Amino acid sequence: MSNQKKYRRNIIEKESVILAPPDMTLFVVVMFLVVIGIMAIFSASSEKSIMLGHNPASFALKQLFYAVIGFFFMKKLARTDYKKLAPWSIHLAWAVVILLAAAAFTHFGVNTNEATRWIAIGPIQFQPSEFAKPVFALVLASAFKYDSVIFDKDKLHYFLPLAIMLFLIFEQPNLSMIMLLGATSLVMYLCAGGNWKNILMICAAGVVFLSYKIRGYQMTRILTWLDPANDPQGTGYNILQSLYAICAGGFWGMGFGQSRQKFGWLPECHTDFIYSIIAEEMGFFGCVLIIGLFWTFIQRGITIASRCPDRFGKLLAVGLTFSIGIQALLNMSVASSFLPATGVPLPFVSYGGTSVFTSLCMVGILLNISRKRIRKIKNYENQYSL
Repeated sequence: MSNQKKYRRNIIEKESVILAPPDMTLFVVVMFLVVIGIMAIFSASSEKSIMLGHNPASFALKQLFYAVIGFFFMKKLARTDYKKLAPWSIHLAWAVVILLAAAAFTHFGVNTNEATRWIAIGPIQFQPSEFAKPVFALVLASAFKYDSVIFDKDKLHYFLPLAIMLFLIFEQPNLSMIMLLGATSLVMYLCAGGNWKNILMICAAGVVFLSYKIRGYQMTRILTWLDPANDPQGTGYNILQSLYAICAGGFWGMGFGQSRQKFGWLPECHTDFIYSIIAEEMGFFGCVLIIGLFWTFIQRGITIASRCPDRFGKLLAVGLTFSIGIQALLNMSVASSFLPATGVPLPFVSYGGTSVFTSLCMVGILLNISRKRIRKIKNYENQYSL
């Protein structure tokens, strides 16, 4: 076959693959969550902004800025073949390790509330541990795309950067992120066909490790969660104020902008406890709306994973979906006092530039996985013109 015929055949083969539109239900759900988040941030942070002498909408405008950047990257990733990300998984993992090390050992690290989780470079400030969520899903999907074997020396280059990442995050300290990454990893391993004995062994080892390494304030949070009324003006204050906000909302809520807890009663009301403010202003209806949106998000993510034709894409979709889903569950459970207090934001909703940017990038990859690759049947003329 001549070079010209080979070239023409390659062109036809490339043109014979159609990319179907991405999952629009998933996109609409994410749009609703981001818009609700910006509105809730404006309501929850307006009083704090005024007290600081800033524009009442300053926090909401910052969130909108990062959301726009996130949507831009989401669009780019939705058009980028997810299979092209696999060769970059190890490089991205080591890049996150470098960023976490920079936060821990250089002057770029920012210490807030006795935790060094941020990097500040001039006016730019971001949280490197947020990048660990998509990277974990990407690396584990690459490691398990052929089999679910863990104890394999050929996979050491996958697990080594992840282990260093977990160690650096634990030393920040950021136990909630460790729990999130650990839960996501177990779900991915189970979906890859992992052995239940290994899962139980890993869970037991994790419990033993945390029982020896848990810090005093973390144990205090657990004890406070069991009985927050024991110290209502101290360690139990946040939980009680969050519950007051949820109870005050009733069924229909107090109305948008009418929250009382945002007037200095509930700390971090625009970040960790944004769900409580939504419950106070939008009531039971607002709570069900948020839960329903995240439930739909998880359902669409699972559907995307089940329809993906290759194992790598399936595992990647599962990891990204459950990473966001588990994080949402943790945040709402903390606000409702179903779990001890953690520092996990509500995806797409809580204030945080790094969080909303990373979450939207993860959605972009999901949208690309959802695009079916349809191969056209060559017509008679094209087939015999070669």
